[in-house]
Amino acid sequence: MSPSLAASAPAETPPHTGGLLLLVDGTAGLLLTAALGIVLLLFLIIRMRLQPFVALLAVSIAVGLAAGLSVTELFGTVQKSDAVSTIESGMGGILGHVAIIIGLGTMLGAILEVSGGAEVLAKRLLGLFGEQRAPLAMGLTGLIFGIPVFFDVGIFVLAPIVYAAAKRSGKSILLYCLPLLAGLSVTHAFLPPHPGPVAAAGLLNVDLGWVILMGIVCGLPAVVAAWGYAAWVGRRIFVPVPQDMVEAAQEAKQAVVDEQRAAGVAPSEQPVSLGTVLGIIGTPLVLILAATFSSIALDPSTLRSVIEFFGNPFVALTIALLLAYYLLGIRRGWSRKSLETVSTASLKPVGNILLVVGAGGVFGAVLKASGVAQALSDTFHDVGLPVLVLSYLISVVLRVAQGSATVAIVTTAGIVAPLLSEGDHSQAFVALVIMAISAGSIVASHVNDGGFWMVAKYFGISERDTLKTWTVLESALSVAGFAVAAVLSLFV
Repeated sequence: MSPSLAASAPAETPPHTGGLLLLVDGTAGLLLTAALGIVLLLFLIIRMRLQPFVALLAVSIAVGLAAGLSVTELFGTVQKSDAVSTIESGMGGILGHVAIIIGLGTMLGAILEVSGGAEVLAKRLLGLFGEQRAPLAMGLTGLIFGIPVFFDVGIFVLAPIVYAAAKRSGKSILLYCLPLLAGLSVTHAFLPPHPGPVAAAGLLNVDLGWVILMGIVCGLPAVVAAWGYAAWVGRRIFVPVPQDMVEAAQEAKQAVVDEQRAAGVAPSEQPVSLGTVLGIIGTPLVLILAATFSSIALDPSTLRSVIEFFGNPFVALTIALLLAYYLLGIRRGWSRKSLETVSTASLKPVGNILLVVGAGGVFGAVLKASGVAQALSDTFHDVGLPVLVLSYLISVVLRVAQGSATVAIVTTAGIVAPLLSEGDHSQAFVALVIMAISAGSIVASHVNDGGFWMVAKYFGISERDTLKTWTVLESALSVAGFAVAAVLSLFV
């Protein structure tokens, strides 16, 4: 059973010397600084519409100075070029773990997308399950294809298949899009190589294999609950197929084909095998999980070293990407130049994500270096709630207030990190804490979330019906995922 946070006397936090500002001496001042910092962060993002990276960085600097960190501690000095500042260590520490994984995963998803792997996956599953179980097929498509691609890319690629299925059946598009969205949302929130869980794993020092395992265990029941809700609401709210989006999707698809031809990627007549798609997506997951369990089940040996080498996330994703290059590209007539073009183009949207994650790492480093994190830890101890519950609640508040799931995850992970560093927690338990944070980060998607408008736009759902369907769906995913994590935490 995971230990709850027993009450303990707050530790004395020594004030920093040399800082520009110290609001109040001691723990009370640090807590006030933390509270004001979070309020300022939300104000900058929500009211001022400041880019989250800039907002996180500005608040990190403000909190550090207000808590008593000196300019030297924050930024280092020109004279001592070998000294690493708090900002540099925070940014570099998390990006050193996250950037490679996100970069490799993004390129892998792009090859699967451009090669037609997603379309093959959806059509084969639709054929396998039949017309009556088409919503289940769409849910599985979102769940599988959502592993290597971002949420918005998954919608863009798979929306035309949803349109076709709904048009053919004459039923509400909600029956088909909601299960798909549930699968995409769960993988985006709970599973690597998506930025949220990868960043949290780096901030909380947990093996990605445990994050994958707990993400699957917590995510699948959440998706099942979402599918049940989708079936129920899809029969009560009829939303027709948006004809304008059907036409726009056809134009977008033709534009992609034209771009591919211009880049030298000629559409291949050779169909993509479903087994090939599943094999490429599953390869890194299997290798990483094998490495995680070999460290538990095997004594140090050559075999264990080999398994751990191939199961390192960097190596596993590189292998999967090389397989995709050959099986989906070169073997089907792509040139090496085409592969380079697609891979390079896929990395353009990643910059913003990496900067936000890096700024989240800076925020966590500042909280730790200034003593704010310790003050928060002492206060949370006095509250007496389990760290799993606190992590979920903090993530929920940040998500509802500012809308971004990634910002909610990286900020919450930075806040709760000291609570976990003090206790003797297993890797499995810390992975469940990440699941609680991830679950909180997707609750109640509403008008301040870009995903809300993307869903409404792509599937022709009114704002009111989007709140009644998509917002409720996300909340069901959140509660179900957290409930599973909470139950599992009793046994690890």
